[in-house]
Amino acid sequence: MLAYSTYSEAGGVGKTTTAANLAVAHARAGLDTLLIPLDQQEGNLSRLFGVDEGRSDDVDTLAHHMIRRAKGDFADLIVEAEHGVDIIPEHNVYGDLGDWLQREKEQAEAIGEAFSTNAALLRVLKENDVRDQYDVIVCDPPATEGPHLHNAINATRSLVIPVEPSAKGAAAVDGLEQLVEGLQSTLDISVGVLAAVPTRYEDTNDQKAIIEDINYAAPEIIRKRASLMEGCWRQQCSAYTYIREYRDRRRDYELDTLAKYDRLARFLEEQADVEAPDPPEPGTLEAIA
Repeated sequence: MLAYSTYSEAGGVGKTTTAANLAVAHARAGLDTLLIPLDQQEGNLSRLFGVDEGRSDDVDTLAHHMIRRAKGDFADLIVEAEHGVDIIPEHNVYGDLGDWLQREKEQAEAIGEAFSTNAALLRVLKENDVRDQYDVIVCDPPATEGPHLHNAINATRSLVIPVEPSAKGAAAVDGLEQLVEGLQSTLDISVGVLAAVPTRYEDTNDQKAIIEDINYAAPEIIRKRASLMEGCWRQQCSAYTYIREYRDRRRDYELDTLAKYDRLARFLEEQADVEAPDPPEPGTLEAIA
């Protein structure tokens, strides 16, 4: 199975829209796909897919399961977003997750038990046989380092890095190499980078030079599509749904963007020896249910 986290230290590089569109690209090829967003901010993956209406309710959440205080079954946390993509919606309590994990660790140690604050998500997924139920798991942690990010990386062991081809973006990739090395040492795990995804590309000479210096595979380059991505947030949907349902005409350059997400999804699947049962022609909309 394929599991990865979308992550970049630099904000505003399209991390969440990359996770959303890749999830749809996996699912529309016939793969069972689960999204696990861990960002406590309002502009997050749950908001993009329109499943964030209960984020302030007193309900069971993934955070409760991570600290072994579940109020219900894990399966009840999952809701279906568009195109058969499953998602565990974020909740406002994620802002307290770091404190919750630390308190649980202290209480466990007080009675001679072990509790890893960085492996809580991995434990929950194992206990509920999630890897046996899904072909693809995509985590979308916040850009800041901390327990949300650590748990996502520990659970997936692989990264997809959206990066804006600018001096700031290139610096973020360099910093990520050091972060990965530190996590591997601290958590005693191996973390792989499946791909870098240059976003907001405008075909300048400086951007070309920066992309050439990226030390990871970059099989697809996503051009700047401000109107398309803003439309996705406004209508709370993926780029696939936005073009199909909200555009009055098909624009070739936007269909090309969908094709890039489709091809990138196939590339990532190949890295994990996952074969999509029904991959569509890249960029076609007819295959969307």
